[in-house]
Amino acid sequence: MSQISRISEGAPVVAGFFEPRTFSIQYVVSDPATGRCAIIDPVLDFEEKSGATSTHSADALLEYVRREELEVEWILDTHPHADHFSAAGYLHDKLGAPTGIGAHVTDVQRLWQKLYNLGDGLGTDGSQWDRLFAAGDTFRVGNLEGRVLFSPGHTLASVTYVIGDAAFVHDTLFMPDFGTARADFPGGDAGRLWDSMQEILALPDSTRLFTGHDYMPDGREPLWESTVAEQKANNPHIAGMTREDYIRMRDRRDADLPMPKLILHSLQVNIRGGRLPEPESNGKRYLKLPLDALEGASWG
Repeated sequence: MSQISRISEGAPVVAGFFEPRTFSIQYVVSDPATGRCAIIDPVLDFEEKSGATSTHSADALLEYVRREELEVEWILDTHPHADHFSAAGYLHDKLGAPTGIGAHVTDVQRLWQKLYNLGDGLGTDGSQWDRLFAAGDTFRVGNLEGRVLFSPGHTLASVTYVIGDAAFVHDTLFMPDFGTARADFPGGDAGRLWDSMQEILALPDSTRLFTGHDYMPDGREPLWESTVAEQKANNPHIAGMTREDYIRMRDRRDADLPMPKLILHSLQVNIRGGRLPEPESNGKRYLKLPLDALEGASWG
């Protein structure tokens, strides 16, 4: 399922692609004046029961880029995802465009390097990406300026990309009828997540917010676009809440949530820039699952 959004002359065109297995949304954001674009949070398909990988979801982005005659300038991840594999490495190999992520990904690499006992098998300097973005950094998508907000709380390394009137807010804010992200992953913090959301909500009320997941409450169709004004007015985790209220609510809710089923699978791929582990002597690739590594994890 995909949908294209553009509301005014000169605003970026945003195409969202819903991936139903992990409830993720991939984005292609383009400058209509130049035909240049960025891909944000692409998904590499993974079937955990069979161990099979596929590029079906990422190939849908490539087909859209080809059909619209776009030139990809960036392949961006908002954070190291815990519920799906990133296709950034695959798309980089196909397109040659540079990859980027938040600079604090190195903190996540060091944390998970220890959990997976990877030793020197994983570089923790972020060199798996072409650019590490710090808070306030800017970049270009055609004639459009992009800028980076550091948005930790869900993870240590989460960033928000603001491109024109569109902000890609990953797993901070969901749709107003669902709420906000969890903050109980290793390195997560509900107070920092609240602070990150306040910076996003300080953007102009008309700013379009594009979320990273939609879980379709009450069985509605998938949605992924809101505005700052809609979030402030209608999101029950924000409207009428104080920082202290939010932390209490978030900690209480997170205590009852199971860990994402792919967290141990996906992080070892995503801290490598969306690349699978190197083949072993038999030519096959293997994932490594640490047992009893996530303290306090729920059986769910």
